[in-house]
This record gives sequence, C-alpha cells and structure tokens, in this order.
Amino acid sequence: MKKFIVTVNGKKYDVEVEEVKADVISEKKTVEESAVKNEVKVSGGNTPVEIKNEAKDGAPINAPMPGTILDVKVSQGQTVRKGDVLLILEAMKMENEITSPYDGTVTSINVSKGASVNTGDVLLYLK
Repeated sequence: MKKFIVTVNGKKYDVEVEEVKADVISEKKTVEESAVKNEVKVSGGNTPVEIKNEAKDGAPINAPMPGTILDVKVSQGQTVRKGDVLLILEAMKMENEITSPYDGTVTSINVSKGASVNTGDVLLYLK
C-alpha cells in the first residue's frame, strides 16, 4: 500500500493505493469509465454513487439536527442573502429556521416538505 494526498476541487484527501498486477487492467477501464461519468463504485458493491462536484453544485447546507422538514422557503435557482430563511426544520416539537450562511444561489434542493432528516444530511446546495 502506498499513501498519497490527493487534492480534488481544493479539498485534500488522504488515500491509500494498492499496487495491482496486470490481471486487473480490465477493471482499471471500468473505474476510469465510472470516473468520467462522475460515479464511484462502493467497495464490495456494484451500485454507482453520484459524487456532487462542489465547484459546480455549490456548498452543501446540512441538517444541524434530526427532524422533519415543515417547509421549504426557497426554490432552485433562487438568489438568497445571508440570513434568509431557507427551510423550516421541526425537531423536538420546535420549529427551527435554517438560514443562509452567505449570499448565493440555490443550485439544488435535496429535501421536500414532510421529509425526515438526520444530523448532517444535505438539505440543499448553495453557490
């Protein structure tokens, strides 16, 4: 195993790479094709997982706590200012306003009214 630090879109990742023999060259092509399609295969599985490109999709706004989405106050493509209410999240019978941390544009919304979310779930992307 060899350890490397890889920078993707300005973020650094520590990765370990295992050297392989010539008999797995055919798998290399599959990995390259998946990378071109912006997919990654989960180790041990065959299910492709989409990787969000933060440079294109914006920065994620995550759920600060588990709860239920009561209302989505913005729409995709909408311009928001710092402090604008993006969503209403109900947690422990309290309504919590999820506000914009900076001025930007909503690039995608990953939840809908009535959805249950866990801490850290991506609610929307803001660029």
